[in-house]
Parts: sequence; structure tokens; C-alpha cells
Amino acid sequence: MRSIHGRGLFTGTGLIIAGLTTTLVALFFPLWSYADRSGTGVDTLNAESVSTGFGPLSAQDRDFVTKVRLAGLWELPAGQQAEERGTTKAVRTAGEHLVEGHTFLDARVRDVAARLGLELPNQPSEQQRAWLATLSAARGEEYDRQFANILRAAHGKVFGLVAQIRANTRNSLVRDLADDANTTVLDHITVLEATGLVDFDALARDAASASAPPLTHSPAPPGPKTSPRPPVPATPTPTYSLPPAATAPPAEDGPGAEDRDGAEGRDGPGDSDNKSKQPKDRRRETSHLGDASSKL
Repeated sequence: MRSIHGRGLFTGTGLIIAGLTTTLVALFFPLWSYADRSGTGVDTLNAESVSTGFGPLSAQDRDFVTKVRLAGLWELPAGQQAEERGTTKAVRTAGEHLVEGHTFLDARVRDVAARLGLELPNQPSEQQRAWLATLSAARGEEYDRQFANILRAAHGKVFGLVAQIRANTRNSLVRDLADDANTTVLDHITVLEATGLVDFDALARDAASASAPPLTHSPAPPGPKTSPRPPVPATPTPTYSLPPAATAPPAEDGPGAEDRDGAEGRDGPGDSDNKSKQPKDRRRETSHLGDASSKL
């Protein structure tokens, strides 16, 4: 009897303790499961964004500005090289587009960075320098093939980033830069594919196996910054120059900008005549339809 009674008392106590433990776990679990979620989503976006006169500037915005600058630091020299080494007209034409596009885009990104108070790199990344070294070592048809495929792969990767920034940024300067970058990158993709040397199967395989690239670390808050050091050329050969260092002041609106803007809104010559002719054309179409219905 004593052992049975003791066993029953122990069992009852154990059930009480188990019930209390279950209750505590049930109360604690929701708090624990949501405790670490304050650092995700909108909270993270707001925490990593800074206010500017052109709208909030997120970490992804700053990363995008940095990558636009980096693209010009190696693609512009690569384009200059293709203009000289390309064995076909299509390859040389692609080189010309790279030079023209990144000369324009580099001036744009330096202006945007200056207005937002961001520092920009003056040297290509390690990966970009490796691509330049590969191109410098190639000759003849092998050079053409390497040029088309290395540059096409690089442009394909940045194309998606440009679209994402354009769709989501809250900063007007970054949005305008994304518009320009989208036009430039798409043009370069088109002329590179026009060489007839792009290996699309290799591009598809690389895209299927690649993981998401990490963000490029760039300065977070805007504000007064010291001028970056002068660039040290890192080009295929000494004859190829890098874009200007990112120390230029923001570009000012030139005279006549308002006149140009106003001119875009005015009707061109002959617009009023075309508009006046439209009702007559519609009356003639109506009369023809009436004649056709009467004959039926």
C-alpha cells in the first residue's frame, strides 16, 4: 500500500510539473519565435536607409551606385582594347559602344555620387582585373571569343540588378541613374550578341549554378567626404586609360535648359494641320460606310 501510494503521489506531482512546463513553453515560444524578426523586412530597410534631399537612400541603392562605377573602370578599357584588337567589324563595333556607353555612364554616376555625398572606387575589383588580364593574354579569334563571352556574361548579371533598383528605389537620383544604366546595358548586350560569338548554353549553365552575389560594401551615410586617392591605372596595357577619378563636382544645369524643356511640350510643325484634317477623314470614312450599307 505504501509503495502504491508513493507511486501515485509521484505520478500526480509529475503530471502537475509537466503541465506547468507545457504552459510556460506555450507562452514563451511565440515571444521567442518573433523576437528576432524585428531585424528583417521593412525594419531592416529603414535601419539601413538614410535621408537625402532626393528621397531615402537604401543600402542597395548605395551598392548599385558603386557597381555602376566599377563597371566603367574595367569595361571602358576593355572596349578600347576591342577597338584595336578585334578581328571582325562586329567586335570592333561592340568595343566602340562600350567606350561611348561607359564614358557617358561614368560621368552620370560621378555626378550622382557627388550630390549624395558618396565615395566611389577608383580601381576595378579583383575579379574585373582578372577579366582584363584574360583579354590581354588573348589574340586573334580567341580574343574575339573571350571578349564577347566575358563581357556578355558580366552585362547579363548586372541587368537584373538594374531592373530591381529601378523598380524599388525611393531615391529620385538613383532612379534616373538606373534608367540610364538600363539603356546602356541593353545596348551593350545587343551589340555583343551581334558578334555571333556568344555561347548562350554556357550562359544558361552559369545562371543555373550561380548563387546570389554578395553586396559590395559601400559607405552608408551621405555627407562630406574626403577626396579619394588618384586612380592608379589598372588596364590591359599602359595605352588604355581609366575613366576620370570620382572627384569631379556635380554637374550644373546649363543655360537654355528651360527652353529645351519647353520646346519638348510644343507641337511640331504641321501638327495643327494634321489635327484639322482628322475630322474630315473620319467624315469620309463614315460616308463610305453609309454607301456600302445602302448597297447591301
